[in-house]
Amino acid sequence: MNIYIAVDMEGISGVYHPDQTSTGSRYEEARRFMTWDINACAEGCKKAGANKIIVADVHYKGDNVIWPELSSKIDSVVVGTKGLERRFTGIEECDAVILLGYHAMAGTAGGVLEHTWNSKGWQNLWINGQLAGEIALDTAIAGGYGKPVIMVSGDDYTCAEAKALKPDIITAEVKKGVTAFGARLLLKEAAHELISLCAERAVKQAGSIKPYDVKKPVTLRVELVERQQLPSQHAKPYMKIIDGRTYEVTGDTVEEALFRL
Repeated sequence: MNIYIAVDMEGISGVYHPDQTSTGSRYEEARRFMTWDINACAEGCKKAGANKIIVADVHYKGDNVIWPELSSKIDSVVVGTKGLERRFTGIEECDAVILLGYHAMAGTAGGVLEHTWNSKGWQNLWINGQLAGEIALDTAIAGGYGKPVIMVSGDDYTCAEAKALKPDIITAEVKKGVTAFGARLLLKEAAHELISLCAERAVKQAGSIKPYDVKKPVTLRVELVERQQLPSQHAKPYMKIIDGRTYEVTGDTVEEALFRL
């Protein structure tokens, strides 16, 4: 079995403040935390018998992971993903997907660093009329390739969101949300052990976890944070304007609709 690990940063163990997730004063420590979580996840996957592990850095520009510190158990890592027209490069080589270090959707009270896709630009997102966050979005994209998401890690709100979407997903709760910028953290060793154990369990149970199927064609609606930010109708003639800060697009798949947004 081959495993695809998509890694965000806000839900990584030890991360709770915006200064850690971009180029702020604590960004370098978060890069280390992210790399450590990846290695712990890969360890669990290998214990369960995974043959190949592909890691994709999907946080912001995709250039966060510390390459020389990655475990030799990982076969390859996809980096520098900003601007690509595919969400998960190489996913077709794998049998199942893990969403590592994810976060709750925008508006989740108490969710650590909660947002949906773009914290400065997007207020809400809907998939076929259902309010959704990045967990649903990426689980649906993976499902479009026939790949199940078997595990999600993050805070307690993230784990609850994943379970509400698909109860058979294995979750690793590495922290509890207190505020958007505050958390009750597991200690490093405990968090890494939990991630490894959950990854091992998820890979062993992967055969019984089905891909997330979304009715097609797929309509994505986005509500922007502020007015007068709508794309030009000339640039996106296929979009439907709902109101002064809300529009929607339709695609044959979730991935196609996402990039049309």
